[in-house]
Amino acid sequence: MGTMIRTEGLKKIYRVGTEKVAALAGIDLEIEEGQICCIVGQSGSGKSTLLNMLAGLEKPTKGEIVIAGKRVTAMDEERLAIFRQENLGFIFQSFNLLPQLTAVENAALPLMFSGMDKAKREKRAMKELDNIGIAQRAKHRPSEMSGGQQQRVGIARAFVARPKVIFADEPTGNLDTQTTAQVMKSMLDRVAKYGITLVMVTHEMSLAACGDRIVTLSDGKIISDEYNKRQSEETL
Repeated sequence: MGTMIRTEGLKKIYRVGTEKVAALAGIDLEIEEGQICCIVGQSGSGKSTLLNMLAGLEKPTKGEIVIAGKRVTAMDEERLAIFRQENLGFIFQSFNLLPQLTAVENAALPLMFSGMDKAKREKRAMKELDNIGIAQRAKHRPSEMSGGQQQRVGIARAFVARPKVIFADEPTGNLDTQTTAQVMKSMLDRVAKYGITLVMVTHEMSLAACGDRIVTLSDGKIISDEYNKRQSEETL
């Protein structure tokens, strides 16, 4: 398989008062198509900043990002929005569901932007909600669901458009241990079925052990990059 994501000299400098803080201090990274790459590190290590850079949600101070052969860092906001819509999925720790929409409408949202008609997109969204074990809440709005249920809707939304890459920031952070195992199994099954590249930030090594590769950050630098004999979700 070819390279799906490549970064060269990726840096992010924040100004805090008169100080400059390097959140990323020169990241060179290649992630293969279909790979599950887990990014770990202590709080403040730069892992969420790296994920946001890769996802095009933040601009790097310096360096280059190439995804699916396209120079993301060279795109203006309009081109970047279209690229994200066509190629990327996101699982946010804070859910980012629209409060006025039901679970199935939230899950179907990426398909609306692609022009798919309502019946077809909601049918596919219902399938994803069922896969993630939340179909019974399809007609409920976010305020009528628990945090764990909202997170599962967010996961269904990420997969619904069959993107090339999914970026996940602590995707099971609001789930209990049993539900985490169920959700991870569903995610890994969908990734394998659709050939999706998954880049996941987590602080839980039991989740990282489910990936093909574990990249460890400290002080904005990669300090370890190990290929992993993936463990079963039963070990969670």
